[in-house]
Amino acid sequence: MIASLLFLCLSAPPSAGALPESLDRLVRESALAGARVGVAVLSLDGGGVVYARDADALLNPASNVKLFTAAAALHRLGPGYRFETEIWTTGEGADGAVGALHVRGKGDPTWTTERLWSLAGEIGFHGVRLVRGDVVVDDRWFDAEPEAPGYEQEEGDHAYLAPAGAVSLNGNAFAVHLGPGPRPGARVRAEVEPASDFLELVNRAVTAKVGARRRVVVRSEPAGRRQRVTVEGRIPSGSRDLAVHRKVGDPAAYFGRTLRRFLELRGVKVRGGVRRGEVPPAARLLHVAESETLAEVVRRMNKGSSNFVAEQLVKVLGAEAKGPPGSFAKGVAAGEEALAELGLPRGAYLWRNGSGLNDANRFSAMQIARLLREMWLRFPLMPDFLSSLPVAGRDGTIRWRMEGSAADGRLRAKTGTLTAVGVAGLSGYVEGAQGERLAFAVLANDWAGHAGPVVRALDQAGALLAGGAAAGAQAAPAAPAAPAVEEAADERARVATWYRLGLAGDSRNARFLRLEARGEREPALRMAAAEAAFLAAPDVGAGRRLFLDAVAEGGTSLSRLRALAADLDLEAPVLGSLADIAGDGNGEALLLLLELGPSAMAEPGLARAWAGALDEVARDAPEETAAALRGAAPAVADAALAALAGALAAEGAEHPVAAALRAAAADSDETRAGPARELGRRLLERAAEARRARGERPAPEVRPGG
Repeated sequence: MIASLLFLCLSAPPSAGALPESLDRLVRESALAGARVGVAVLSLDGGGVVYARDADALLNPASNVKLFTAAAALHRLGPGYRFETEIWTTGEGADGAVGALHVRGKGDPTWTTERLWSLAGEIGFHGVRLVRGDVVVDDRWFDAEPEAPGYEQEEGDHAYLAPAGAVSLNGNAFAVHLGPGPRPGARVRAEVEPASDFLELVNRAVTAKVGARRRVVVRSEPAGRRQRVTVEGRIPSGSRDLAVHRKVGDPAAYFGRTLRRFLELRGVKVRGGVRRGEVPPAARLLHVAESETLAEVVRRMNKGSSNFVAEQLVKVLGAEAKGPPGSFAKGVAAGEEALAELGLPRGAYLWRNGSGLNDANRFSAMQIARLLREMWLRFPLMPDFLSSLPVAGRDGTIRWRMEGSAADGRLRAKTGTLTAVGVAGLSGYVEGAQGERLAFAVLANDWAGHAGPVVRALDQAGALLAGGAAAGAQAAPAAPAAPAVEEAADERARVATWYRLGLAGDSRNARFLRLEARGEREPALRMAAAEAAFLAAPDVGAGRRLFLDAVAEGGTSLSRLRALAADLDLEAPVLGSLADIAGDGNGEALLLLLELGPSAMAEPGLARAWAGALDEVARDAPEETAAALRGAAPAVADAALAALAGALAAEGAEHPVAAALRAAAADSDETRAGPARELGRRLLERAAEARRARGERPAPEVRPGG
């Protein structure tokens, strides 16, 4: 352990002349070897090109696009720009009565529940005691198109898909807080935040027995003028609470109905409802609520990679530069004009949205690096632009990345990952070992497989630029021969210690365990440390990411890990945690669980544990399992079908996965229906074989397609 950490932290830094060679070797020997890669490194001190590799190739930069959004907004609007929300009244009478209360928004992305509660107090402080009519929301500062180009490529109600709105609240998302009830069989505890009249909660989830697998599904959909939130599934007794975030469908109604409720709670009675409408010419301005500065808004956007804030900024740029209503087309046009003034000519790139979501933008690594250099040279923009970027190992989206490496605390960069289309990037500033300052961009497109190895290679590039060694850049060593008795005992002790720390439920252990996992080269031990880190802090995304990456790379060593952990009170190393994550609807975890099948089936005890975990997940998430089977490799699908056939033999065609495959086989899209039909046929055949092997009569034939 100590030796591996020293290798990560104290390796001799490469000389300046060796840096290009080290970066070349990283691209050749890491997961980047199978991708289209663009790299550009510029000196901020001398101004020259330190390294370039396909630097002018136009690639999908994912969330690295937010660097351009931030630069254009700061350059055009200024760091001190503040968003305004106006409160107007009409029909004023005696004793604090008004006819209507009007809210005119201008794209402020910073409204939260707490700020809205304060606004309700401000309205009361200004003398309003009764609103005889409606709360009227004027959101015409933006056009009627809520979603930027690229958003249509993805379906769902995830919070990161939240729409833009001239009047918005909580990033146009809400939270559902969930926890186990007082006893098995009781309803789970469920609350929505904020407590808004806009949100209607339907709770059908129940509390399960201790040790059961968690499975919670939260869906939201329009319900008249409200949004219905439905919670289904189960949460085991004694398990931790969790929060699920979903987007809203009508930002103006969400803001208005929540404000109406808060007004009532703060003593301002509202007789009417909430509707959209213009502020009439005769209205009186009651109050103007100002946001924090744009510099702080940009910092929030880049640190947390907020898609919502990015798209709000694009529309605000359009409204301010081209006149309201702000639109995505106007905003991008205004942004391109700003970038031209920063040295990036229009037409040299493709820019369609502010967030970088999905397949909508094309920039080169050199364009990103030049933007970074230009912003570095422009005071007073530079301090706010620089401070908006996450710091390796310290905060933002790279808080838990590059920990313990030379880049820890010395690299500031924007991340970007689109797993579905094989895109990842890392761009920013770094201080080298000798104090030299660099601007860099590394973009990877069209890689296959899991995201973890590619992201880790990007982090290794960051460590190299910081003057450290690219630990792990070399090809992974072959699995070691059977260890000596003393070494095996030491490994069992280390595994036991890691799991003891992970199962203690103390999140303070997570960072240490993540460092252990990153410093461990042996696949089985790496999986153990990574799972322990996940168990210590299951809600921390970095721990979950590290665990999934470790399984993706070391899954064939699961049998060895099971032997090392044989004396521990564990249901099944790796399988339980993987099933928990998959049961929450994580498609990557489900695919990893499927991919463990071919190696697990070679060992009877492990095969039973794996088949049990898969069957449990398949029952909880049959549609997701059917979709994963359609995309799995033939050998992976065969192992999964064999595992599910036994359960199907007992239950016939009503097994949830069989039913899901039948439904998919009826899809009008033959690219989905054909594979589902074939999988359904094979599953029924295997189930029939299982019945015959047990001496049972075959079940009545049910065609896979219906």
